[in-house]
Amino acid sequence: MEPCNPGLCPDRELNRDFPAQLSQALNGVSDKAKEAKEFLVQLKNILQQIQENGLDYEACLVAQCDALVEALTRQKAKLLTKVTKEREHKLKMVWDQINHCTLKLRQSTGLMEYCLEVIKENDPAGFLQISDALIKRVQVSQEQWVKGALEPKVSAEFDLTLDSEPLLQAIHQLDFIQMKCRVPPGPLLQLEKCCTRNNSVTLAWRLPPFTHSPVDGYILELDDGDGGQFREVYVGKETLCTIDGLHFNSTYNARVKAFSSSGVGPYSKTVVLQTSDVAWFTFDPNSGHRDIILSNDNQTATCSSYDDRVVLGTAAFSKGVHYWELHVDRYDNHPDPAFGVARASVVKDMMLGKDDKAWAMYVDNNRSWFMHCNSHTNRTEGGVCKGATVGVLLDLTQHTLTFFINGQQQGPTAFSHVDGVFMPALSLNRNVQVTLHTGLDVPTHLGRPKLAGN
Repeated sequence: MEPCNPGLCPDRELNRDFPAQLSQALNGVSDKAKEAKEFLVQLKNILQQIQENGLDYEACLVAQCDALVEALTRQKAKLLTKVTKEREHKLKMVWDQINHCTLKLRQSTGLMEYCLEVIKENDPAGFLQISDALIKRVQVSQEQWVKGALEPKVSAEFDLTLDSEPLLQAIHQLDFIQMKCRVPPGPLLQLEKCCTRNNSVTLAWRLPPFTHSPVDGYILELDDGDGGQFREVYVGKETLCTIDGLHFNSTYNARVKAFSSSGVGPYSKTVVLQTSDVAWFTFDPNSGHRDIILSNDNQTATCSSYDDRVVLGTAAFSKGVHYWELHVDRYDNHPDPAFGVARASVVKDMMLGKDDKAWAMYVDNNRSWFMHCNSHTNRTEGGVCKGATVGVLLDLTQHTLTFFINGQQQGPTAFSHVDGVFMPALSLNRNVQVTLHTGLDVPTHLGRPKLAGN
């Protein structure tokens, strides 16, 4: 291969970069041109709506005025003039906007066609002469489509109505009054912004276009994830809301309505949201004892004290079947770590299971026990060591809690009749370090838990 001529290499580099830069700039103009075409269709529809609405208002006005006494005749002409002027003003505004947008669109289209022809040319010198100027021209063309340029400047609605009730002596004071305030319309859910993450859902909404009714706030409602009644979960002025702490593997229905001083408007359409099938969570740095040390994005836990300390998970369960594992990274001097579930108010400065807020299995290197309310039951041979994996199966459908060591069930079902809200929990001292693994399906090889006496 011949060495590149130093005097020509920069030209070749620029020649290679220019089409890409110009194409990238053209993409922006092309998108705006597409929006402009759609906008023109919208404006022409507004023209038709203005014509239709104007005729409707005129017909209504004529019908009301014809029903009045002769004294209203001159006033009727004045009112018709107002409607006509309003219609002409709106038409003029829309036509001005159509002409302006059409001109900009024609300029953008011509520029795009010219740029496409330039891209097809194979003359590097020609590219270099016009590349900077042409790119700047395309960028300037794109910048001309400023925010709001593709929004109608006027509404097709005529905010006028006629009050035909005044007495004859007030006939000359007859005039248009502002339309009575109506309740807000049903909001539109912005489905592209509605989403779920783990056991949280985010919803976004907006009012329909050309909404003139004032809005004081919104009411967001969510069902219970099981086809139950809707309940209010948010009241306020924001149009985006995230709800946390929902059930995993559940389908929720959500709807929103707006309210003002005139009353509460209708509901939006209902959106259906599905939470995650399995639970993803970490240890909670805010709820653990101060001696707990977390690392690895709050997935690994140890302790600075020789005494047992408690840390909880960030998830809370009240229905469904959930399984997670804890890998023993370090195990020195035969301590007794405890694994299980607890209420949020569990005591944090002693072994898990010693109070009535926790259900746990504590285990050393040879055997294990189940513990709740400081009651030790079901001593079982088999312990843990460095590298062992402890599995926790919380079945809130059957209301049971079962433990596994290295994939084998440890003892019978540890606890039955468990009901309420539970958080994953762990107690350990400085001789133990464990890493949490979540987002797990219940392994099929675990089979059905063994009940006591089986």
